[in-house]
Order: sequence, then structure tokens, then C-alpha cells
Amino acid sequence: MTARSVGADDGSDEALALLREAPPKTPQRETPPTVGGTAEPEPPAARQAPRHRADAWTDARAVAARAGRAVPVRSHRVPLESALGEILTGPLTALTDLPSFDTSAMDGWAVAGPGPWRVQDGGVLAGHAAAGTLADGEAVRIATGARIPSGATAVIRSEHARSDEARTQLHADRVVLHGQDIRPRGQECRSGDVLLPATALVTPAVLGLAAAAGYDELSTVPRPRAEILVLGDELLTRGLPHDGLIRDALGPMLGFWLRALGAEVIGTRRLKDDAGALLTAVTGSSADLVITTGGTASGPLDHVHPVLRTAGAELLVDGVAVRPGHPMLLARIDVAKHLVGLPGNPLAAVSGLLTLAEPLLRELARRPTPMTYTAPLRNEVQGHPHDSRLVPVVHRAEQVVPLHYNGPAMLRGVAAADGLAVVPPGGARAGEEVEILDLPWAQAGPGGGCFT
Repeated sequence: MTARSVGADDGSDEALALLREAPPKTPQRETPPTVGGTAEPEPPAARQAPRHRADAWTDARAVAARAGRAVPVRSHRVPLESALGEILTGPLTALTDLPSFDTSAMDGWAVAGPGPWRVQDGGVLAGHAAAGTLADGEAVRIATGARIPSGATAVIRSEHARSDEARTQLHADRVVLHGQDIRPRGQECRSGDVLLPATALVTPAVLGLAAAAGYDELSTVPRPRAEILVLGDELLTRGLPHDGLIRDALGPMLGFWLRALGAEVIGTRRLKDDAGALLTAVTGSSADLVITTGGTASGPLDHVHPVLRTAGAELLVDGVAVRPGHPMLLARIDVAKHLVGLPGNPLAAVSGLLTLAEPLLRELARRPTPMTYTAPLRNEVQGHPHDSRLVPVVHRAEQVVPLHYNGPAMLRGVAAADGLAVVPPGGARAGEEVEILDLPWAQAGPGGGCFT
């Protein structure tokens, strides 16, 4: 990995690489020009507010998770098909015995007592009433899943039995054990048994179990509602960039990414660089989480901080020591409503999603914390002197390979990635173990995959 993609948010990779070789000198403030021997005051625009200290990457994620846990748990009742990926708010208790009657585990013959057996006319099919009672020495055809006739003592698989030429007598080719290939009533559970605890994730298998146990609906934690506000006068939604205008890469991407993180996205709106419009959109949103893009720094058109102050929001995270994406922020607007401000550069915005939005959404939905794991780097990764770095990687033969095109404005690397490597300040050597954040749709890592 070369120093060409160190990942500073201003794109100055070469300058950042030089910083690693020699500590930067403390800049000397230039003596202000004088008029008549008296120093001329600095114009207001030249005065900079003292820079706050950004939160460490791990600390910022912990703050976001605590903010989600602090929101009271909600519950709703939804049809089975709408519960996938949500968390149970109460235990899943069997509403019936499973199976609810003795059933055949195989296609074959239901027999009573020792053989040979007299073959009865007809047969028993799944979904139909059982045949009449079998007396000792009698047999009847039966299908998998069909109800066992009263008096039957075993089921003989079709391939293990033969009948005489008249098809009136049935013989077994091997020893028949009492109860063989019969699924007795209540074998899996009895009515009232707790099948799964509250807080269980509703997976496809859970949906099947719930249906078998008699459920039409489930009580679950609803998905957090998210709304996306894409900010900027310079953004195009169609066509090629021209005349200083660029294509909006975040609007088409963020909604699907948030859904993969477990959110219900209620809308994506594009706003001009207008503080009043942003304030109206933020305070009027019905979402649990408002996502903004850009405007989190302190430039003349960066309205997110002033809008949050006007709205009376509490800043929980105001800058994170991570590259790309350090100007990200998290604010609490009210007890159950938060805002995550993402930087405007695409990969920096992805960094903000995984740093702040993912743990917040996970806790709002009461999803389990994914397993943390590490993997060795195949190549050295240059680091920032003070901040962590998130670098796109792919899994290859028990290692992860850092990808190029990982600058803050680039998506080419993360589009091919399985996850992001968390590179500590100062960088990481080839073979060094680093934490891996799987992308929501990646299957390669131990924590990969999602149900949303």
C-alpha cells in the first residue's frame, strides 16, 4: 500500500505522508500589519475559534450506541412476512404441540403388531383424516406427514417392504422396531413451551418456526425510521458533471445502505444550501434518525451546526479522529430523535455511517452487537499521525488486502470491498492484525450477512 491514498479529507495524501516522517513545526503567527505603530485588529473572518478535540473512533461509536440504548423500547405487532430482521419483544411460546398429532416420517406402510400384515384397501395422505383403527397384523399405505392411524405401532419405508403377488400380504425386509419412523405428538415441543426468548432476531428459520407453532403475527421492535437530507447547490441528479456541478453520489446510495443497516427509510430529500430550509426539514421530520450530507464543517455554507443550535439539539459527538470522515457529528434533537451529520465526500460519508449511524440504529432496533474480529493485513497500510483510518479491504486466503482508490471522495475501492479495516494511528505493517468492519451485504467475514 503506498502513501498515495492516506485518506486525508482534503485529499493531500503526499503532504500527510511527509507528516509521518517529520513532526510538523508549530506555525508562527505573522505579526499583524501596523498603522501608525499600532497593531491593526484582525478582521472577524480571520479569527478562528479554538479547535475542539475530536472523539476517538472507538469512543464515538460507544457514544452512538449509548444514545440508541437510552431511547425507550418500542413494540409493534406485524404479520410474519413483515417481521424479518426485527427483534422479538417477548418470548416465542408454542401455541400448539409440534407435531400436533402422530405423523409418518416416511412414505411407506403403517403397520400394527408383528408381521406379516394383511394389506388394507386405500391409504392415508397428508392433510386427510387418518384411516380407521388398525388391528394387529394389518397394514395400510401412508404418506409422509400423514396422520398415524389408531393402533399403528410402526411405519415401514416403502423400500424396506414387499408384498406377495396378490398384494394382500406385506412382508418386511428387515427388523421392524416399535415406533420407527413415527413422529410422536409433541416431539419438538408442547403447547406453552418457550421456543425462543425475547430479544431473539427474527431470521427466515424463526419465521418458519413461528408459523409451525401457530403464529400469524409477531410482536417485534420496529425498524428505526430514517430520513435523508442531501445538501448542496452543486449537486446534479442526472447527466454528466458540468459548469462546476457534480453528480450526487450519496442520494442514490444512502437509502439502500441504511436499509441494510436495519432502518426503514421514509424518504430522501435534496435541499439547497439554505439554513432556513434545513431547520424546517430537521425539526419537521418524523424520523427517529435524520441523516444529513455535507455542511458539517465551519465554512460559509455549512449550516448544520447553526441549525442544531437553533433547534436546541445536544451535540453528542462533534468530530471523530478518523480518516476519512472526521467532520461527522451526532446530535440528540429530543429523547427519541437523533441526527447524524455525514461529510459530503462519498467515502467519508460511508465512514460516518459505519462509525455513528450503524451503532445508533443497531441499539434503536435492539439488534445484537456483531462479533468483533481481526484479520492480518497482506500489505502495509500508511496511517494518519493521530487518527484512525478506515480502509476498504477484500478477504483473500485468511488475510485482507487493502484496496486502492480509498480517498475521501472515492467510491471505487469500497464498491469492490468486503469490509473496512480499522487502521490505528501511525499505520499498520504487513501481517499485523487489524479490526474488520464487514459491509452489511458482505458474506466473506465471520460476521457477514444480513436479513434485511
